[in-house]
Amino acid sequence: MSSVKILLLFSVLGVLLVTFGAVIGYIMGDMIFWISVMFIIAVSMNIVSYYKCDSIAIKTTHTKLISEKDNPRLYGIIKKVSESAGIPMPKVGIMPSQIPNAFATGRDEKHAVVVATTGILLMLDDDELEAVIGHEISHITHKDVLVSTIAATMAMIISYVGNMILFSEIFGGMNNRNSSNTILLVIAAILIPLGATFVQLGISRSREMYADTGSVKLVKKPDCLISALKKISAPKITHQRDPFVFGQPSPDNRSSQPGAYSSLFITNNFGAHTLLNLFSTHPSLQNRIDNIEKIRKTLGV
Repeated sequence: MSSVKILLLFSVLGVLLVTFGAVIGYIMGDMIFWISVMFIIAVSMNIVSYYKCDSIAIKTTHTKLISEKDNPRLYGIIKKVSESAGIPMPKVGIMPSQIPNAFATGRDEKHAVVVATTGILLMLDDDELEAVIGHEISHITHKDVLVSTIAATMAMIISYVGNMILFSEIFGGMNNRNSSNTILLVIAAILIPLGATFVQLGISRSREMYADTGSVKLVKKPDCLISALKKISAPKITHQRDPFVFGQPSPDNRSSQPGAYSSLFITNNFGAHTLLNLFSTHPSLQNRIDNIEKIRKTLGV
């Protein structure tokens, strides 16, 4: 994703936040103190998440960090791709899940972790796995954790303030203002956070496309990346229960990815043709394939 587009999306988030503040300041001057408090809380939470994102993700996903002797295949592929990218060797982890997936986290190249599930290690061949690792390494080199954290901070602030206003209006605020101001405030409290969520998800989807592009440039195996994405997006369903998905067994491999961490993974579990795509953290499979084909032609790979 171009720097101009990223700047534009962040600008939209900033405008939404300023607009929200202007509406609140005009109608509810007494709420400024609490808005400041929620702002500080939101920023503090995201700072902690940014600096501890690797350890939080590892713990939450039950990932086991490994050495080369534990899985020479995965370790060797990650080492090969990270050397091609010119970054230090990241930590390597395996998440015990039948769901074929992978993710990367860490605030910078020196604190990076690349994780693959047991399912993806069984499903993909070496070239396909290398293309997937190229995608994850690209997330690291593109500083996507920083970008996502900033977007999440701004969206979270807006959502917190919106929820606070709605709560205040429901429990007594409506009686103290005229109807036009109340309606304006409620509309702002609903629509502005919703708009911020869409922008945040748009940033997440764009970073996924950018990481796909990075994989093609780095690994130069576009066919393998397309093949891997197709396999991961539509895995063969088994009737075995997966006991390792965040303490919640699921009989359906496609429906048990963690919602809170779905943006980390290379794919998510939203259907291809439903309204839920509006809230998807990832672009559609076809859009990703089209983007990869475009990059392949541009690079002559």
